This record gives sequence, structure tokens and C-alpha cells, in this order.
Amino acid sequence: MILPSPQQLRYLIALADHGHFGRAATACAVTQSTLSAGLIALERQMAAQLLERASASKRPVFTPLGREVVARARVALAALEAVAETAATARDPLTGPLRLGVIPTIGPFLLPRLMPALRRAYPRLRLWLREDLTERLVQGLETGRLDLLLLALPVAVAGAAAGQMETLPLGEDAFSVALPAGHRLAAREVVPVEALAGERVLLLEDGHCLRDHAAAACGLPRGILPAGEEGFAATSLHTLVQMVAGGLGVTLLPQLALDGGVLAGAPVEVRRLEGAAPGRVLALAWRPRSPRAAEFQGLGPAVAAAIAGG
Repeated sequence: MILPSPQQLRYLIALADHGHFGRAATACAVTQSTLSAGLIALERQMAAQLLERASASKRPVFTPLGREVVARARVALAALEAVAETAATARDPLTGPLRLGVIPTIGPFLLPRLMPALRRAYPRLRLWLREDLTERLVQGLETGRLDLLLLALPVAVAGAAAGQMETLPLGEDAFSVALPAGHRLAAREVVPVEALAGERVLLLEDGHCLRDHAAAACGLPRGILPAGEEGFAATSLHTLVQMVAGGLGVTLLPQLALDGGVLAGAPVEVRRLEGAAPGRVLALAWRPRSPRAAEFQGLGPAVAAAIAGG
């Protein structure tokens, strides 16, 4: 059996990612004819059709087998790259490129103080950032497109990927309740979670893990908007704050965002929640048995210090 070469796998993955032969070739730094020839050779080696040649679409259309091979090629190429990484990181840890995925409810508030600290501590580390929703970041980690994630626990995404991650908890991120100016609950120094039962609790749109964490803290199955207005939802914490300022309801905000200036002068009152404040746990996550696991563990204290405001 003739095994596919790493270059052939790169061609296949690039075509799947870019959906265009020319752009895929550019991404691989080869000519389009070279990429096409490499894929034809791959199909011959496997005695299988990966692309639909008779498709009228100008975009490449993968056969069902082709899509399966692309998924397995991502995992295989990531494993091959890990072999080289093992030796490289042993020689000089926390240098070179590191592809970090971060969720939108962490990135804007933590990165401004984390990035300068990392540049000082690890001047030869080249950090590439990807901000996205948790599910897509977990998929990127699983397929090798990302090396490390900065996210919030617990993680609830489809598939087995999330359960297969190794995680390093970095610290608690407690929730406070944000209220419109003059709201009746603003007269209290602390607000019991039970007092929110009669309020319209605004949450981020589906896909944001903070939506699930905040809903669980309030005992709510979903965020509540007035009947007929379900199409209006916040896609960021900044938008959520403006919705609260406009009197549409109340919300829960994590301390990280409050420290990061998410209120920005908005007419919003913030009160602590009574008792052991609910919240989320911020954590780093990586693939099991990653050759860079020791590096990621070593990176943890710097990230934890930034979370704590250090």
C-alpha cells in the first residue's frame, strides 16, 4: 500500500478550506497544475474518487468519501506535525508559532493585558490568535488547526471532542447582575439570584458558552425577550450592556468583562450576587498527549496572573 504524502494531504486540506483550486494552490505555494496533479495522483494511489469531476459548479465538490478523507487527513497531518514539534519544543520551549483560540467573552477583556506580559516573558513566542465561538474552536483544536484554547468551563458542545481535551483551570470568573439605572434591585447592596426570577434576563445569542453559564446560574433554560422580539439578540457583551442601559432587561456580566471596561460609561448599575456567587471557570485546553503539554502547563501561571489583574 502506497501511503499519501504530507504534501498531498496539505493540497487536499487546502482545497477543502479555500473551496477554489487557485486559492488552494496559492496557500500551498505551488502552481494550480501542480496541486491538481497531486490530487489526481492521490486518487489513483487510493483507487478512490475524492472529487466530483462532472459537477457543474465552479467550486470543487467533494464526494462523501472525499469529505471523510479530508477529516482524517487533518488529524493525520496534525499528528505528523506533532512529531516535529516534540523535538523542537524539547530544544527551546515557548518559542516559534503558537495558534491560540479564544472565545469572544474572554478575548477583548483579557488579551490587552495578557499579550504584553507574554511578549515580555517569551519574546521568541509568535502567538497567532483566533477568536470564535467555543464549538468551532474545539473543532479547530481537534483537527490540528489550533494548538491551544482559552475558554470557559464547563464546555458543552456537540461530539466527543470537548470530553477529550486536557484542561488547566486558571481561576474563577464570578458573575454580577447588571441593572438599568434606577432599577428597583439597585437599592440593594447584593442581589439574591432568586430575585431575578421575575425579571427579563437578557443573554447572548445561541452559540456563546456564556449564555449557558449565565442561564444555569439563574436557573433559566433560555434568555427571555418580549414576545415577537426573539429575532433581536446580543452578539457581544458590549451590545448586551447597551440593551440593559436601554431598559430592555437585566443581565449577568463576568468580573473579567467588568474589569476590562465593558460598561464604558453606560447608565448601568452593577450589584454582586448574594452568597457564593455563581460564575464560570477560565481554563486553557489542548489535545490529549500533545507534545507541547508541558509548555502549556508552564504558560498557565502567566495567563492566571493576567486574569487576576496582575
